[in-house]
Amino acid sequence: MSARLKALADRPLLVALLVGMAAQLLFTVRLGMPTIPFFDEEHYVPAARALIALEFPRNTEHPLVAKQIIAWGIQLFGDNPFGWRFMSTLAGTATVVGGFAFLLMLTGAMRTAVIGAILLMLNQTLYIQARIAMLDVFLGAFIVWALVAYLWSMQAGTRAQVIRRWVAGSVLLGLAVGVKWAAIPYVALAGLAFVAIRLRDVVRAGQPVEAVFRGKGQPHWQGLATIPGLMLMGVVSIAVYLLTFLPAFFYAFEPLTLSKLLPYQEAMYRAQTQILSHHTYQSDWWSWPLMIRPMWYLYEYNHGAQRGVLLIGNPLIMWGGLVAVGYCLWAWLRTRAIRPLAVALLWIASLAIYVVIPKSLGFYYYYHLSGIFICFALAVAFQQFDAGRKRGYEEWFAAASLLMFVYFYPIISAAPLSDGRAFEKWMWFSTWP
Repeated sequence: MSARLKALADRPLLVALLVGMAAQLLFTVRLGMPTIPFFDEEHYVPAARALIALEFPRNTEHPLVAKQIIAWGIQLFGDNPFGWRFMSTLAGTATVVGGFAFLLMLTGAMRTAVIGAILLMLNQTLYIQARIAMLDVFLGAFIVWALVAYLWSMQAGTRAQVIRRWVAGSVLLGLAVGVKWAAIPYVALAGLAFVAIRLRDVVRAGQPVEAVFRGKGQPHWQGLATIPGLMLMGVVSIAVYLLTFLPAFFYAFEPLTLSKLLPYQEAMYRAQTQILSHHTYQSDWWSWPLMIRPMWYLYEYNHGAQRGVLLIGNPLIMWGGLVAVGYCLWAWLRTRAIRPLAVALLWIASLAIYVVIPKSLGFYYYYHLSGIFICFALAVAFQQFDAGRKRGYEEWFAAASLLMFVYFYPIISAAPLSDGRAFEKWMWFSTWP
């Protein structure tokens, strides 16, 4: 490693800044294309406008956080395509930088963290979600940074630091639930992970099981007892979630009131669990890792050219990531290393959530969080496989992923296409639209 690269390795904040700048540039270039609302922007842009004007409830099946953030973008840059989508680019960049921070803290390896961040930029689904005014990119950003905060809390040196960082993670989880209810299982998973790590620590130390509930003498989250920690997580996340409805109390028509707040949650539940009619692009959860049914967000003539945005993952990353998850599980079985197990379980849990969520229809964009975590699994799997020998396999994989990203770029970026049948060039399988 050159002297300059070694110097960068010792300056994680600078590297994070450089990674963030690269991601922001990638997500922002040609952000105004298409020049019309596309796919679910038709729901969320009007909902954001309603929040700006404080008119009346719109898009009531989802909470307000992401729509409020989209509204801020419109207020900053105007009611135009750039204004609708700019805050999504920031959330995409936050996801990349958060992934870098998570992997750096988890593994202590700058190389692994940078590779993970690069793969996040190139996995394609994050790129697409970071360039459309939808909810999922904000959900991913808050979840990733909640993971960062809890891991940071886990490594804190004093009780005060533990509590502050633990509360920060709980605030972020509350905001994530305020984006989409799909975040609710992650609150439960965070609590389960907390208890599981405490139990592992107690077993390794040869202490009685009841020591799990102590705050003192713990190697992780020193000074935070288990039951109070879980209660703090629950109270803070729920309080933050409820506070996110504050703008709805000021609607000119049908304002929310305290007495209506809980019935409003019931109405959201009914809306989200209603039986929907068949959709052309619907798909089952088991098909998402295999990328059997990608979906068009846009395919029409706009601004003087045929343009398309196909929600499709980078095949090398998405399919290679499945091998990485398997390798991480094998690495744990072979060495009992907890880090590869953690990222593998994170991906598995993110997919398993949709086995139990009461949704009548599924779509490939529900795989957004899993697509993030599969990049974590790839980065950690390469670290485990490389075992400190720095053979460069991950760099070659990242380079190949870049080539794949460039290959798909015309139909994920709304670039001008030659004609109405141009999409056929990228349709590898009959199930691809």
